[in-house]
Amino acid sequence: MDGPANASTTPRTVEEIFKDFRNRRTAIVRALTSDVEEFSNLCDPDKDNLCLYGLSNGTWEVTLPAEEVPTELPEPALGINFARDGMNRKDWLSLVAVHSDSWLLSVAFYYAARLNRNDRKRLFGMINDLPTVYEVVSGGPRQTKDRSSVDSGSKSKITKQSSDGQLENMSRGAGGHEGYGEDDGEHSETICGYCNGVYSADEFWICCDVCERWYHGKCVKITPAKADSIKQYKCPSCSSSKKPRQ
Repeated sequence: MDGPANASTTPRTVEEIFKDFRNRRTAIVRALTSDVEEFSNLCDPDKDNLCLYGLSNGTWEVTLPAEEVPTELPEPALGINFARDGMNRKDWLSLVAVHSDSWLLSVAFYYAARLNRNDRKRLFGMINDLPTVYEVVSGGPRQTKDRSSVDSGSKSKITKQSSDGQLENMSRGAGGHEGYGEDDGEHSETICGYCNGVYSADEFWICCDVCERWYHGKCVKITPAKADSIKQYKCPSCSSSKKPRQ
């Protein structure tokens, strides 16, 4: 098994670690999308605990975990095969994707432990510019609404905890600066909760931390500068409503 610890050279620089992360991530995305039938067939519930490995050479494999304790590097989630026939396939793949995202980060930051603070921060920024495996596999609202890949200097980001306990990055503001047109596809289904207008990259948008609806900044009278000073934004509806959120 070509696990992460068996790479020919140990990645040491930010660029080397990011390349390793990207290759492993690409392999896992392929296993859960274009190679999904092969992946599913390998995840036989009658077999022992199996793991999905994304390898540094860009390939993937489903195999038993490493036997040595402690392992040289973090190991993926065990027993992904056991839930294969007990869940809806999309839900199962999404669950594997979430665990794969966690593993990818753990491997990257195992290598990054030797970096200084600024390099670790730069590495995380590079990683955070990529959509998560979960976003790619699920294709759900989180990919459309939550992912932040535009210039971080033009908006405020917060880290919030979802109902399933995952940490996810939410973008509070988007739009209003050159280069934002690249983000149109990601937000193409986003509609302003106030005027029902469709997302446009040349306008400033803000997301409510309570209902997670997006709004034109102008509709809720929030400017980019004001958004930067808000720790938790509540839209007018959530601020005035006393009813429990659905």
